[in-house]
Amino acid sequence: MYSIDDYDLKILTLLQANGRLTNQELSELVGLSASQCSRRRIGLEQAQMILGYHARLAPEALGLGMIGLIEVRLINHLPAQVEAFHSMLGDVDAIIDAYKTTGDADYLLKVAVKDLAGLSALISQILSVHKSVAHVKTSVVLNRLKENGLLTLG
Repeated sequence: MYSIDDYDLKILTLLQANGRLTNQELSELVGLSASQCSRRRIGLEQAQMILGYHARLAPEALGLGMIGLIEVRLINHLPAQVEAFHSMLGDVDAIIDAYKTTGDADYLLKVAVKDLAGLSALISQILSVHKSVAHVKTSVVLNRLKENGLLTLG
């Protein structure tokens, strides 16, 4: 198990806000040498504390201006049904995040689609007719206030 200290936590926090920081820039912000920051970053990557570096795109840049949150309840939790649902999650590009949850819903899905017609099609042609799905409840996101730990509105 990798033990995170204050320097590692600061590195993780800074990289979460800006994954493009060089080791030199990171070292100046953290207060360590560039080589120490590099070793720590590599250690954090190897310990899978850093899972990757990505460009965070606005959904609109991809023509996906509508975000929906969909609660899904499965018919049952037999392994074949759960596996079929999980497989479908990987096949549908519009599903950008999926969480197994407690409470009334078994899963919460975050989806990005072009428009209301796209959301309707996703629900009626894929989710509602899937053999493992018993119920869906959909909410449309009106404004994104905070994503990935960062405020999106001033």
